Amino acid sequence: MTAPLFFALLFWLAAWGVNVKLANAPGRDSLGVRIVVPLLFGAALIVLWEGLVRHFEVLPVILPAPSVVWETFLASTEILWVDFQQTVLKGALRGYAIGCAVAVLCAIAIDRSAFLTRGLLPVGNFVAALPIIGIAPILVSWFGFDWQSKAAVVVVMVFFPVLVNTVQGLREADAMQRDLMRTYAASYRQTLWKLRLPAAMPFVFNGLKIATTLALIGAIVAEYFGSPTRGMGFRISISVGSLSIDLVWAEIAVAALAGTVFYGLVAFIEKRVTFWHPTNRK
Repeated sequence: MTAPLFFALLFWLAAWGVNVKLANAPGRDSLGVRIVVPLLFGAALIVLWEGLVRHFEVLPVILPAPSVVWETFLASTEILWVDFQQTVLKGALRGYAIGCAVAVLCAIAIDRSAFLTRGLLPVGNFVAALPIIGIAPILVSWFGFDWQSKAAVVVVMVFFPVLVNTVQGLREADAMQRDLMRTYAASYRQTLWKLRLPAAMPFVFNGLKIATTLALIGAIVAEYFGSPTRGMGFRISISVGSLSIDLVWAEIAVAALAGTVFYGLVAFIEKRVTFWHPTNRK
């Protein structure tokens, strides 16, 4: 056994032991422990990855070591930032905002109209079943090679999860609560804003959290079918063609970090909005 693999396995066992102790400790539900455990687990995976690659002398074009990826990351920060702006800030976030807003409005319309319940909801299901590989080149040909086509793909991907969760959430208010609002002579709008939408928030945020990862995936995949000379999907495509696999992994790392932060931000907002829900009570 070579030294890199030995130390990697040693670190893995040590991290395992620490995580087991933290998971069984009295303060295991504290914020610090909940942050340390996944970070330590992730660090153990990276160290084990480094040790295995160096021990078996894996070629960089097959799987580069994390240290090589880190060096490429530091040497390519300007390129990675430009790609991040194009894919995440322009394509993914704008498409996410548009798709989620339209989905919530459509859910309210579906809830209000029995006709739309039978007509629009099946159409949303049909749209969700469309393969992204098939519709991405079509949308690129319609909206051009810039961020607009990527945002259109993201809209298609995030629409259905948010729609279904919002429709389900609007039905959460029970009959007794709705009858109470009617005894107060509340209008449909008042009932919607004061009872049904607040009750639907846990479901809405479930859809929004699912949509965070779909938005990033949709924007990256769409760039495979046409993009200006920047963007994560564009960079991954040309880097694979030139066997610059270390740059591909650097882009993957940026995408993973962006997706994690995006999901965490939505989850943070959820806790502030749905503080009354039993799952958020201490």
